[in-house]
Amino acid sequence: MPFDLILRGGRVIDPSQKLDAVTDIGFAAGKVAALGRELQADPATEVRDVSGLIVSPGIIDLHTHVYWGGTSLGIDAEEFCRNSGVTTSVDTGSAGPGNFAGFRKHVIEPSQVRILAYLHVSHAGIFGFSDRVMVGESEELRLMNPIDAARVADENRDLIVGIKVRVGLFASGTSGLVPLEIALEVAEEVGMPLMAHIDHPPPSYEEVLARLRPGDVLTHAFRPFPNTPATAQGTVKKVVLEARERGVLFDIGHGKGSFAFKTARAMLANGFYPDTISSDIHQLCIDGPAFDQVTTMSKFLCMGMPLPDVIAASTVNAAMALRRPELGSLKPGSVGDATLLSVREGQFDYVDVVGEHLTGDRKIASEGVVIGGRWWHPR
Repeated sequence: MPFDLILRGGRVIDPSQKLDAVTDIGFAAGKVAALGRELQADPATEVRDVSGLIVSPGIIDLHTHVYWGGTSLGIDAEEFCRNSGVTTSVDTGSAGPGNFAGFRKHVIEPSQVRILAYLHVSHAGIFGFSDRVMVGESEELRLMNPIDAARVADENRDLIVGIKVRVGLFASGTSGLVPLEIALEVAEEVGMPLMAHIDHPPPSYEEVLARLRPGDVLTHAFRPFPNTPATAQGTVKKVVLEARERGVLFDIGHGKGSFAFKTARAMLANGFYPDTISSDIHQLCIDGPAFDQVTTMSKFLCMGMPLPDVIAASTVNAAMALRRPELGSLKPGSVGDATLLSVREGQFDYVDVVGEHLTGDRKIASEGVVIGGRWWHPR
């Protein structure tokens, strides 16, 4: 089969294959077709010289809010993905069973970029999140809709990858663990993983982790105090280590209030890397402190996390969390998504959610995006 596109001479970093080498990549029929030196082009093949750039599997942002126009926190997925090198945007609970049909028809289906979703167990998802109105959708238990959530998740398995719930003082008030227990029951019923948001107690970090199952995701995992995974002495809490041992996944979910350099330094110093790096991008953090996915990745690079590990946390690890092994890889036969990256050197200012600034010496930048085996951006 002739190639539709060849990326020529880039440094391919694909953690799914433990590959870090200068090579060509050929795409055909929407998939990765071959890797190798001097791949042969036909007259109709588009050839792009990407020498000097890093070619990674298509970046997956495991935590976004892209129900644009349907919720006040939603941003435009295509604009975000163009700027951030993201090929798969995973919306985490913007929609619930009461409004997922609109999300699917008006946003997901017309999108040029892939959008997958965790379905919120609350009827209308995260409906009251803006700079003027802040309503915790898990606080009012009458909004919990497990029966319809199970039905909608089952009917939309092509797009819905799991169940979402938000617990904590701001998201669930004094409802404690009840919304989490309801969401876990739905996840169990449909055989999907759960993603749990956590903010200030109640409940505690320890209480939430104790209930999560292998394959479930705790997002906002490197939170500032309170509900941080690190002790005051800079060690990792025992309950966190035990949860990882049994297969709970730890996701960054930077957002407006959920990532602190102090916490990250302690976790990385103990060798506890996040399973997945995600931006939690939405209207209240796209202009800072999160900005985008590559900025979130850059923060970890500047704190000492090796580049292949940073890429793994935004590609193959995210694909495994989604149970979509065809994503996050450049193995022949995989979905034909790729992200072109550069690592710029200099002095760059980064900020976390509590206002601490870090001057980093490197910055990961998106230089191009391939989606479905076709060059998508920039034109």
